[in-house]
This record gives sequence, structure tokens and C-alpha cells, in this order.
Amino acid sequence: MALPRVLSVIGAGQMGIGIALVASLRAKIPTVLLYDRDPSQITKGLEFMDKLLAKDVSKGKTNEDDAKAARGRIISITSSSASSSTSNNDEFGWARELGERGSDMAVEAASERLSIKEGIFRTLAKNLSRDAVLASNTSSISITKLAGAAVEGLGSTISKASEEGKSCAGRVVGVHFFNPVPVMKLCEVIPGLQTSEVTLERAKAFAVACGKEVSTSKDVPGFVSNALLMPFLNEAIMCLESGTATRDDIDKTLRLGMGHPMGPLQLGDIFIGLDTCLAIQETLYEGTRDSKYRPSVLLGRMVDAGWLGKKSGKGFYEY
Repeated sequence: MALPRVLSVIGAGQMGIGIALVASLRAKIPTVLLYDRDPSQITKGLEFMDKLLAKDVSKGKTNEDDAKAARGRIISITSSSASSSTSNNDEFGWARELGERGSDMAVEAASERLSIKEGIFRTLAKNLSRDAVLASNTSSISITKLAGAAVEGLGSTISKASEEGKSCAGRVVGVHFFNPVPVMKLCEVIPGLQTSEVTLERAKAFAVACGKEVSTSKDVPGFVSNALLMPFLNEAIMCLESGTATRDDIDKTLRLGMGHPMGPLQLGDIFIGLDTCLAIQETLYEGTRDSKYRPSVLLGRMVDAGWLGKKSGKGFYEY
């Protein structure tokens, strides 16, 4: 199965940077276009990538030439640079540039909010070629809904039931990488109801080329990974909320009693972010209406306070 020649990654946060890095370094995709609406986020992300590459070189995981070649394959795209090349200076110039540069696969790695992701998929479907794979790194949101949004991006004259609509929806797939992307060995691939077999196989081939093992999940809330993980984390927060045990004793119990590398509260703080935990838990609850997925009140309050974990300097722990 042919790999993309030009890959677009939308979102230069920790996940997007990680995906761009493994695509360039491991899969050796010839061109990786990295877009974020905030130019400072791209700068920050690429600086972080440079540190990761330098660390790999120092540890002998890669050599200087390969690291330099990987970095050279990544091209940053910003709204300002894209709009300068478009005559009407519209807000979707970035997506038009991705299309003009020949992007044949896009991976969305934006915030875990349905409205944000739907907007991106409408824009990508309108501006990328009609055979480009449209993938999402979502950890919980319905791929089937995102496929529907992609069809809407083609215009009001294209129905979801038409052949053109079916073809467009068939190009949408989930590719859920795990944080930190360069380290974690799994990629969860999720077909929507409309996803074609060709798209599914292209997504799997891409993940394998990035050095990942692949698991496949149906398009249900949370897929396999977060349908199992998030209730576990949520229950740990409820134990803290109810006073069953202290923060340290909850994490110690899972580390030393169950053999987990780290406790659930520390995991939420460091590798997920409490805002993302809440967003996923809400998606699970709204998608199933099962009370077992009801988000902890304490989790919601901490997000309200801006205590999001390591990325904000404070969560269950202070950083």
C-alpha cells in the first residue's frame, strides 16, 4: 500500500509535533506540512522537535544525517504565510495551500472538541484533492460524524447519499496515536461507518511505516482505549473527591499494587491533560447516556480553575 508523498498535520501541539516527527523520521514521508493557526505554537513545537532529535542522536537511536534529513522534510504553514499567497486573503488560505502543495493525506490533531474538528474536516474536504485521506487523531469523537462534516464541506448541492458524498466520506478515518508519540508503540485505527476498505488499509500502512503496532476499533464513544481508560481515571478522581484515599495513596496503590508505570492521577496530569480528560469523559457520557461515564465533579472544577496538569503548572500535582 503506497504511503503519502505529501502529509499535512493540522495542529502543532504535543500530538501534532509527535506525528509529524515519526512521519518524517520513521516513515520518511518526503514532505510533511505542519499547520497551526498560532504561529508561535509552530515555533515552540519545532523547538521541542529539535530537542527530541538531538536526544535521539545523543543516545544513538538515530544518526546526525538522518535527523537533519527528517527535520528538512518538515515545512511549517501558518495562516499569515498562506493568506499572502491567496488573492482574497480568506481565512482558509492555509487549507488551500495544503491542497496546492499536493497533500494526499491529512492528519488532524487539534483540540478534542467536535465543533473544532468538524470545521477542519469541512475545510480539508473542500481544499484537498478528492482522493486524499482525511484522518483524525481524535481519542473519542465519532469518525462517522467527522465524515459527515467532510461531505458538508463540498457544498450544499452534494448530499451524503450521492456517489460524490459517499466517496468523500469514505476517505475519512481515525488514526489515534498515543502520547508521547515517538515513544508509545500503538496506533489505534478507527473506521467510520462510511470509511472505505482502501482508506482503512492506507491508514494502517501509514501507522506501520511510522513504527507503530496497529489495533482496530469500531467507531463507538472512546473506541477501545478510552472506553477502558477514562472510566478508570474518572473513578480514581472520584476516590480522591470522596476522601477514600489521598492523592499519593491512590497513585501508590496502582503503581506498587497493580504494576502500573504511574498512578492514574499522575497519568492524567502529565500525558493527557485534565481538560482533555474531561472532554473525552463528556463525549463518552453524551454518546452513551450511561451513568458510569458521568464526569467527576472535581474534574470539572479543576478544569474551571485552569488546573489542567503539567501543561498549566498545576493539576493534582504541582510542576
